[in-house]
Parts: sequence; structure tokens; C-alpha cells
Amino acid sequence: MAYTRQQWLTLIVFAIADFCSAVCVSLQAPFYPMMAESKGATPTQYGFVFGIFELTVFIVSPIYGNYLYKIGPKFMFNAGIFTTASTCILFGFLDRINDCNAFIGLSFAIRIVEAMGNSGFLTASFSIIAKEFPENVGATFACLETCFGLGMIVGPTLGGALFELGGYTLPFVSLGCLLLAAASLTYCILPSYTNESKGGEEEKSGSMLQLIKIPAIALAAYAIMASSISIGFLQATLEPHLRPLQMSPFQLGLMFVLNGATYGLFAPVWGFLCDKLINPRIVVIFGAFVVITSFTLIGPAPFLPIPTTLPVCIVALVLHGTGFGAELVATFTSAHRDAVLNGFPDDIQTYGLVSGMWTSTFALGAFIGPSAAGALFDLVGFSWATVFVTVLHLLVAVFFILNMCCTARRRPSTGIYTKIHHSLAQTDPEKAGLITGTDDKTPLIRSISDSSYFSATSDSSEEYYVY
Repeated sequence: MAYTRQQWLTLIVFAIADFCSAVCVSLQAPFYPMMAESKGATPTQYGFVFGIFELTVFIVSPIYGNYLYKIGPKFMFNAGIFTTASTCILFGFLDRINDCNAFIGLSFAIRIVEAMGNSGFLTASFSIIAKEFPENVGATFACLETCFGLGMIVGPTLGGALFELGGYTLPFVSLGCLLLAAASLTYCILPSYTNESKGGEEEKSGSMLQLIKIPAIALAAYAIMASSISIGFLQATLEPHLRPLQMSPFQLGLMFVLNGATYGLFAPVWGFLCDKLINPRIVVIFGAFVVITSFTLIGPAPFLPIPTTLPVCIVALVLHGTGFGAELVATFTSAHRDAVLNGFPDDIQTYGLVSGMWTSTFALGAFIGPSAAGALFDLVGFSWATVFVTVLHLLVAVFFILNMCCTARRRPSTGIYTKIHHSLAQTDPEKAGLITGTDDKTPLIRSISDSSYFSATSDSSEEYYVY
């Protein structure tokens, strides 16, 4: 499918904004702890400064998703970027504060506001993706996630270099201003989006609670959370696990880049497969088993006689990036489709709800992952602690397999969702790929509005999805 000029412009400005936002969110990791300790803060105190970011995203993302269609995707997107950039700049002046309590308190406050801005930016961007690229949601999402992942890698590296060049304030001010420039670009290029519905009447989309009550979407939310728990687990415990290998700081830094780089490399592949070739649920199941293999090797699992060696750890991290990406991209793709198939209107309000759910559950896992990892590492050691992540992903695979089996009993499945108009159903049912099987072989079609089946020859003007 050839993109229009507007789609290409949207894709480019999104890529720039995603990259710059990720750089600003992640740049403080190498030197903020050192600055906090110089003010008298403990690791527990400044550790929560990092953790509060994900907790805030978890809380506010569903709220943004519920009200996206009222606030407006473009306004939320630009306000989110502007807030993230402004708070990044403010964070660079914390070194002027000498009182420990004031330093930590302001760190918390700025980080919370930054998380609110970042959450609004992500929720709106995911919704606009679904609106602008309805036939290539997975591939587009995956490409932008690659840009975001590159930003998360570049952020600490570039931040550390700027810190050495000009001290604590320089990286925050310079990179915050870069994000402000990106915000200006998106403000000028992005069109305004409205909640379109038939007959000019606003169609009520439902609530986040109604969305999560759909079994397929509840499973997707669990898979998203399990995936983010796995990456948070490694961020918190990989360094002490690798310490006996006596690696240099540079080598250790490369180990942390491995799974993120692999995720960025393969994410567009998973997006293309989910959009065009494979049922996203199959991709989720595959990803879950790959993550299970990864954590079995990197532990290594207490029941396997495998020594902890550098080659084994490298293979395990590459596998984790591959499986992690498969789960995240496929769940994002399938959640939008499942919402529409289960009665939610195909509009910006539904996109906002699903995007808010995705962002929120990912943030919850990112908050739980490091917290649980640290406690389990102290309690049972790294090898047994990895069993926790393995079990989580084993449940992902089992639940999705059961869901596919139950769905297959209710209707035939081609593995791909196809949007068709009723006129095609009437003129050429076979070309439309409609479901057949009634006594008189009349083609049947699944309605968006209430997920029931209707005769293709019935009098209607709606669009439908066949799965």
C-alpha cells in the first residue's frame, strides 16, 4: 500500500518526536544517582524517583484514553511533548538545590509531571497511528517503536557525553530544547482529528472497564504487562548477575543494549507479519516461548546444568529482544481489532481507549518488574528468580492457545481481519471472503456493531470485518 503525502509527513514527525522523547526520558540514568548521593539522598530515595515515572504513566494513561476524543489527539500529542521537554529542562537545574529533602521532593514532582506529559504523548500517538494507517497499524507502530528504542539507547550515551562536556545542566537543557523543536514541527504538520461517526452524531465508545472485560483484550493486557516485567527484571538484576564474568564497563553497557537493539531490528518484521500474513495471537504465542527460552538460558534455569558464560548470556539477550518485540507489536495490533470486533466503533475514541490500555499496562509491568526482581534476587538468587518470569510467559502462551481454540469453535478463521463493505457482500460474496455454512449456503458476515452474524443479502449499509 502506497502512503499518501500526509501519511509520510505524519510518519516522519512521529519518528523524530519518538526518538527525541525517548532521549529526554532516559538521559539521566548515568549521572542522576551520583548527583542525588552528593546531596545526601539514599539509593532507596532516588530509586523511587525513577520508579514513580512508570507508576504515574500507569495511573494517568487510562484517563487520557477515556477523554482523548474530547481533548483532541493533536492537542494531547503536542501538549505531551511540550510538557516532557519543559520538565526535562527543569530537571537540569536541580543541581542548584543543596537541601536533600527539597532536592528529592522536586525530583519527584518534576518526574511525575514529565510522566504525565509522556503518557499523553504516547496515548495520542498510538491513536493517531491507528487512525492514519488503518491497514498497516502493526508495521507503523513497530517502526515508531524502533525509533523510541533507539532513543532509549542513545539517551544515556549522549547524556553522559554532554555531562562530561558541560556538567549536569547541559544535557537536560540541550536535549529538552531539541524536543521543543520537535514539538513545534508536529504542531505545524499534524492535522486535527475529530471523532467521526455516522450521520454526524457522536457514537458512544464505552469505557476502559468495558474494554478490559473483553477476554481477548484482557489477555493482551496481561501479555503486555508480562513483557514489560521481563525487561524491567533484566534492567534491575542483569549487572549483578554478570559481575562474576569481570566485564569492563563498556562491555557491560553493550550487554544492556543487546535486547533493545534486537527488539528495534525485528519489530518492523513482526508488524508486517501481523498486518498481512499471520494471526497476531500466533505471534504472541511464539514470542512467549522465545522469552521462556531466553530466561531459561540466562538464569540458567536451576534444573539445567548450564554454566553462566558470556556467549550463553549474549544468545539469551538476543532471544529476549526477539520474543519481547513479537509480544508487544502483536498485542498492540490485535487489541485494536478485537475492540472493533466486539462492538466498539471504529473511531478515534476507541483508538484512545486501546492506546491508553496498552500504555498503562506496559507501565505497570515496568514498575513491577524491577521491584519484584530486586526482592526475588535477594531472597532466592538470580537463577530461581528467572523462574518467575518464565512462569508468567508460560501462562501467556497457554492462555492465548486456549483463547484461539475457543474462538475457532465459534467461527472459521482465516487468521487475518479483512474490512469489507456491505455492497461487496451483496455483489460478490465469494470475493469478499464471507463466511458460509447455513443450510441454504447463504453467505454470512460478522457485524462490527454487535459482533453477531448477518446474511450478506440483508438490507444494510454498514461495513464489516471478517476474521
